Amino acid sequence: MIDAPSPFELLPGAAHSPVILHVPHSARSIPPEVRAGLVLDDAELARELDHITDAHTDRIAEAAADRARVTPWRFVNRLSRLVVDPERFPDEREEMAAVGMGAVYTRTTHRAVLRAAGTDPGPLVERYFHPYARAMTEAVADRLAATGRAVIVDVHSYPSEPLPYELHGAGPRPPVCLGTDAFHTPPALLAAARAAFAGCGGTGLDSPFSGTYVPLEFYRRRAEVGALMVEIRRDTYLTEPGGPAGPGLSRLATALTELIDLASP
Repeated sequence: MIDAPSPFELLPGAAHSPVILHVPHSARSIPPEVRAGLVLDDAELARELDHITDAHTDRIAEAAADRARVTPWRFVNRLSRLVVDPERFPDEREEMAAVGMGAVYTRTTHRAVLRAAGTDPGPLVERYFHPYARAMTEAVADRLAATGRAVIVDVHSYPSEPLPYELHGAGPRPPVCLGTDAFHTPPALLAAARAAFAGCGGTGLDSPFSGTYVPLEFYRRRAEVGALMVEIRRDTYLTEPGGPAGPGLSRLATALTELIDLASP
């Protein structure tokens, strides 16, 4: 019997690094039993994965980690967000549930049906969402215990043109969007990100996506947990919607390396 691959992976960094690069949406893998619950045919699913996947962000994070003065930790989702989205609330707090994209998606990026009406999200939440959340909580707690602080840098990408599922797609779409939280994003971390990505075409703040990912155990409770979301516009490094990466990938990895170095001891 062959063991199934882990749905997520914590890749160790330096013992004294507070930085965790969080890469939640880079994978396309869907277990067969989850695939069976999706109503799209294979061609439709491939197109949806092109649109919904933050392609190559795991490669950007890996290259940045390899170049950093102090190696950061990396927490990487190895399953598609079409299995579960680990960054959504699994309850009524999630605003994206209004378009069928809560923790378990029922609609696609173009608002087509993804899962049949009446699908129970509970089994997927129990099997995939909660273990992911616990593991990320433990990773942050470990950095706090080791260094007295944690810095979560969430690595994402987004399309150059808004997709129908976006609730806030009418605003600016800068080459690099920095998502912040009033409690968890200190001014020094935001300034470091602005400086690091200045050479990547410019940065914007909280548009078209805002906020940061912090495990709920620490959310608005522990200011020692800093967090910043880095949303990279896809046309700066790949052929949209989800094609091969170009030379922009290396430039972005270098910028992310600078941010890691500025956030490290």
